[in-house]
Parts: sequence; C-alpha cells; structure tokens
Amino acid sequence: MSISESLLPELDREMANTRKTLERVPMDRFDWKPHERSFSLGALANHVSRPLWWGAETMKTESLDLAPKGEGLQGPPVVRTTEELLAAFDEGLADFRRAVEGAGDEDFLFPWTLYRDGERLFTLPRAVVIRNTILNHIIHHRGQLTVYLRMNEVPLPALYGPSADESS
Repeated sequence: MSISESLLPELDREMANTRKTLERVPMDRFDWKPHERSFSLGALANHVSRPLWWGAETMKTESLDLAPKGEGLQGPPVVRTTEELLAAFDEGLADFRRAVEGAGDEDFLFPWTLYRDGERLFTLPRAVVIRNTILNHIIHHRGQLTVYLRMNEVPLPALYGPSADESS
C-alpha cells in the first residue's frame, strides 16, 4: 500500500468530521472569545480551515515562506460567513486531496522546508509535515472549536461516536 493510499481514508474521515464542526459555527458570533488571549470564534473557525491550502502547497512545492521579507504573514483571506467558510474549506480540501492522491511515495519522502521571514524553521519529509503540521494541527484546533461551540450552547456533532447532543 502506498503512502497516499494509507493517508486518504484518514484524510476523508477527519475532514468530514471537521466540516460537520464548521457547519455549526455561528458566524454571527464571529468576535466572541472565551478569554482575552484566545482566538475569536470566527478567527478559530478560519484557522481550522486554513491548513488545507498549506497541505496542497506542501505537496506542490519544495518550501513555503509564511512571511516573506517585508510582506508580513501570508495566508488565505479571512471569511465571515458560514457559506464562505464552507466554500473555502471545500475548495482547500479538494485541492489538498488531489495533491495527495496524485503523489507517489517519493513525493511524500521529499524534504520540505518551512520559512518565516526568510528564516528556516524546519526541514522535514512531506509525509511528516502532512501528518504533524497539517492534519494534527486541524484536529487539535477542531477540538478547541468544539469547546467554543459548547460554550455558545451550539449542539456538538458526533465525531468519533455519539456526542451528548447526537445519540446516533
């Protein structure tokens, strides 16, 4: 089994759960924060959907500079509606999935580098970047997002089994 074949079922399952979570985000509460140092609800929802574009870039390039000298932190635009959030997520996922699906094992083993303002932060095989920096990052912040939803009395979707709000 290739790396791509082993990764795609997990990607599909985890991103389906992520989309179910994003569908519930009350974007009319975009600026709500549980603490002054926390992401706002809308910013966190955007942050959960953003690593998908990074995943596609990881598979297509040899490196990425998150903040090229003099340009500041780069990334996709912030969206403020549920429709825009889900459209951006779906588009990013489709692009990422195509890149993973079309990659051979040698592509996943290729050393990929992340820079910020021209400074090298790390060089790791693409497979490690995809697993640790993309998928685990999304899953971590998705968990954080479910706490935000609970604090806003939004029913939680069933992710790895029934939730307290969905018994199926």
